[in-house]
Amino acid sequence: MSLTAEASVHVDADREAVWRALTDPGLIAQYLFGTQVETDWAVGSPITYSGVWEGKPYQDKGTILVFDEPNTIVSTFFSALRGKPDIPENYQNVTYRIDDAVDGGVTVTVIQDGNADEAEAAHSARNWTMVLEGLRGVVER
Repeated sequence: MSLTAEASVHVDADREAVWRALTDPGLIAQYLFGTQVETDWAVGSPITYSGVWEGKPYQDKGTILVFDEPNTIVSTFFSALRGKPDIPENYQNVTYRIDDAVDGGVTVTVIQDGNADEAEAAHSARNWTMVLEGLRGVVER
């Protein structure tokens, strides 16, 4: 069974500013727990996320599936921290979407599929909420 995690946040900024925060490695590190992201953002290109979590180095990875500037990014995502083997069925899809908000600014939504159960989906949604709150702080300052 595959469950989806979703989180959204309103950001008082234009979509171009939010897009920069989603694609600039220096800005990403500011809200994604110091993670270093490497990719050229071309569809089909690899993306890696490197850092240290709870004292242990990690490198998560995926492939860019959609890069629709300044609206949507979709990539596959694999993290060894989940404790599963690196095989295709253990990859998740992560979607970042920017939508104009009715009251100005934008709404940023992250959707992550492929969670193993409700607990993992809830945990992912909480993590993405923290990440998006951090993104908002970076963009609005």
